[in-house]
Amino acid sequence: MSSFRKALKSRQRNHHERSQPGARKHLGLLEKKKDYKLRADDYHKKQNTLSALRKKALEKNPDEFYFNMINSKLQDGVHIATKDTEEVEVTEEQRKMMRTQDIKYVEMKRVAEVKKIERMKAELHLLDADSKQKNKHTFYVDSKKEVESFDLATHLNTAPELVDRVYNRPTLKTLETKSIQGAVQPRSVQKLARQRKNQYKILSQRIDREKKLFVISQKIQTRKDLQDKAKKVKVKKETTSSAAIYKFETKRKR
Repeated sequence: MSSFRKALKSRQRNHHERSQPGARKHLGLLEKKKDYKLRADDYHKKQNTLSALRKKALEKNPDEFYFNMINSKLQDGVHIATKDTEEVEVTEEQRKMMRTQDIKYVEMKRVAEVKKIERMKAELHLLDADSKQKNKHTFYVDSKKEVESFDLATHLNTAPELVDRVYNRPTLKTLETKSIQGAVQPRSVQKLARQRKNQYKILSQRIDREKKLFVISQKIQTRKDLQDKAKKVKVKKETTSSAAIYKFETKRKR
């Protein structure tokens, strides 16, 4: 029973690493085991790296050659390319698309966007479009008094809610005889206006997407043309909105 009581952890004494003796305090802090472990791990990691590099150098093929040997130099321990490479202005989206997709796929997506744009234009008829020229309708009256009391809704014989519409503006007689959806209630008119504005926004986004796809396809085609060994001269640099333009040497077809 006494041996079991001695083995209890609650009665055991916590043993700590000793601190630096007073006579050796001028030497600094005494290294603990956790400090030694960090230092030892770092030392062994460096030794293993040196051993792996030494082995790689011994097993290297003396006949091996790659162009980076002559196109780079070591400066302050860092490899720097010495060959002058032109900085091409390409967005990250264009670079990613050109790496992963082919020109046929890009053209297919662009043609699909063009068809959707034409379909939306046919449905909307570009009504109330911002880019459309605003028409002016001038009314002539006989006196200034009529100008002050002039009411556009009364003159056009239509509801006041429909005055701002440049299309499908029915008269009061038509509204009385026929049921036209969204022509009387102002809320319905505002709802239709919001829906139409949303459609114009989608149409604008599709037009921008089609332009971006066209630029990407042009850049891919230019890179394919540059693989030809014919002599060429750069006429225009590549930008984010246009591909580079090259002038190739004319060849006579036999």
